[in-house]
Amino acid sequence: MVLLESEQFLTELTRLFQKCRLSGSVFITLKKYDGRTKPIPRKGSVEGFEPSDNKCLLRATDGKKKISTVVSSKEVNKFQMAGQQLLHSCIKCLFISIPLGKNR
Repeated sequence: MVLLESEQFLTELTRLFQKCRLSGSVFITLKKYDGRTKPIPRKGSVEGFEPSDNKCLLRATDGKKKISTVVSSKEVNKFQMAGQQLLHSCIKCLFISIPLGKNR
């Protein structure tokens, strides 16, 4: 899995959508991220680990290629607006206008 910056993630996500336009699926997942890269041991306590701010981990995959990014709480609004525009433009081309008959 490749960890990218926010802008790079959006461009790679656009490429994934374009690649899977005719056939295939793109899966996007979102979860809270506290900055840990190693699992927490079952017994014992973790000393002195305090996350500085809340972060989100976003992952996208088409089954073959996996990309991910970490978005901090300070830049989540900017990322959300850019992601919304991206999703809207990619989903927009899925809707095909079907001409209705004269009876309808």
